Amino acid sequence: MLNLIGLGLNEKGISLEGLEIIKKSDKVYLEGYTVDFPYSVEKLEKLFNKKIEVLDRSKVESDKIVSESKRKDIALLIYGSPLVATTHISLIQEAIDSKVDYNVINSASIFDAIAESGLQLYKFGKVASMPAWNEEKNYKPDSFIKLVEDNQKIEAHSLILCDIGLKFQNALEQLRKSAENHNFSLENKKIVVCQSLGTENQKFYHGGLENLRKKGGAENGVENPFCLIIPGKLHFSEEEFLNNFDI
Repeated sequence: MLNLIGLGLNEKGISLEGLEIIKKSDKVYLEGYTVDFPYSVEKLEKLFNKKIEVLDRSKVESDKIVSESKRKDIALLIYGSPLVATTHISLIQEAIDSKVDYNVINSASIFDAIAESGLQLYKFGKVASMPAWNEEKNYKPDSFIKLVEDNQKIEAHSLILCDIGLKFQNALEQLRKSAENHNFSLENKKIVVCQSLGTENQKFYHGGLENLRKKGGAENGVENPFCLIIPGKLHFSEEEFLNNFDI
């Protein structure tokens, strides 16, 4: 049996159902490449009283996990909710093709937690991902800004998920350069920054690009993991709530 188990957003976020399955599992793996974890693997091992092996992308996307699930009960732990990252649906397809039983334990994800910004969830458009650029290899994908443009046309909010390891100041610079490359004006736009959602370090910041840069450079600046939101047209109640986070 292959069990895809969502951990939620903090070390206490796992469901009782997920916890019961982990305790009965022969092996417990942790998918470790889609997010900067806001807590340690050691905390989870102590909580579950189980040894946890952290897997990189190549091992998760190989046939390793499904093959083991043919003869053992395998738990794959995933930060947030298991199917938010599209890569994990391929595991289910592989299990189906291999006639391996599978089980999905959903949990809270970033898509739940962003509602604490005061922005209405039904007003979000397409979700964009911002990769970390590699200047040396001239790897600077900026297509995420096109999704933001599309959302702006329909007055929808844009959630930008930032790549693992991407530092806040670098993310702001990538956003600025991408907008410049596509003639998308960030002038007079306020951006929402969501830090460590669902944890004790959760914070929201709301401000223009320059003010956010100053915040990112401060001693108590924005920590990983974080994501960005570029609001579309705001309802007065959304605008009023965002004022709580102005910097």
